[in-house]
Amino acid sequence: MREQTTGSIMTSWKEHYPSVFGRHALHLSHSLHTSELFTDAALARLLEKAERGDYHVNTRSAGPDGKLKRREGEFGDLSGAQLLEAARKGDIWINLRAPQKVDKAYGELLSEIYREFESRVPGLKTFRHLTTILISSPNVYVPYHADVPGQMLWQIRGRKRVWVYPGRPPFLPQAAIEKLVLGEMHETDMPYREWFDEFAQVYDLEPGWMLHWPLNDPHRVENFDSLNVSVTTEHYTSAIRNAYAVNYANGLLRAAGMKNLQRQTAGPGLWAKLALAAAVKFSGLRRKAEKPYTIDFRVDPDSPNGYRDITPYELKK
Repeated sequence: MREQTTGSIMTSWKEHYPSVFGRHALHLSHSLHTSELFTDAALARLLEKAERGDYHVNTRSAGPDGKLKRREGEFGDLSGAQLLEAARKGDIWINLRAPQKVDKAYGELLSEIYREFESRVPGLKTFRHLTTILISSPNVYVPYHADVPGQMLWQIRGRKRVWVYPGRPPFLPQAAIEKLVLGEMHETDMPYREWFDEFAQVYDLEPGWMLHWPLNDPHRVENFDSLNVSVTTEHYTSAIRNAYAVNYANGLLRAAGMKNLQRQTAGPGLWAKLALAAAVKFSGLRRKAEKPYTIDFRVDPDSPNGYRDITPYELKK
């Protein structure tokens, strides 16, 4: 098949990719890893200026049952360079959301990414774009989880392995995606069994490579033995917005005792669920039901694991 090489971000593109975009995983090369926006100095500045509601920092520790569980932490008053040092030698991962709040160049890059995809995929119209910069320690792994919007993962530094699973039961129970959309569970609370790996597609990502998978496909990630810097981009389309609304409405109806709920994509059933989701979501009635985060550690570059325990407190984002 003839390869097309056009555009400034995607460094290779094949003419059949538009026919599978959003339906199958795509493993593609890109140029983001060459940008000055992802140097240590640029990342340190972003970390120092990030508002509390715009980042997560996580690690994993054994719970009372012996199973590893995700923990939420905070930056404290550390400098950006100290945070990077803790990630470089510790056992943490940082999700830095909305970097365009600090520097509009990140927002311009995000817009450029989607302009390029829309120019390459006929009929693709995206909105509600969001980018997150992921900074993670060597050998860290992000547990099995699913995301609500459309997702792309761009590797900037280091190497990681990604397992992508089918976005249907038993890998993605309908009730689980509904709870995720309603805010009643966190992404990494998604139920996982080791035998799921038999049915996963596995990809190794190196700097200059990215991965896009179908909507809501669960996935998990393991770093190799170096600091990793990656970027995720999120987007909605009309179809993704409708799927979100249907899951939202179904979650409300399931909680009310209804069963055998359908996931409509067209017709009166879809419009009824769009209306229900909009009415409840924008009323503010669901805010108290959203699961808060328990913050129980602070990043510490002088600790072997890159963090130290603190007295737990709750944070609702």
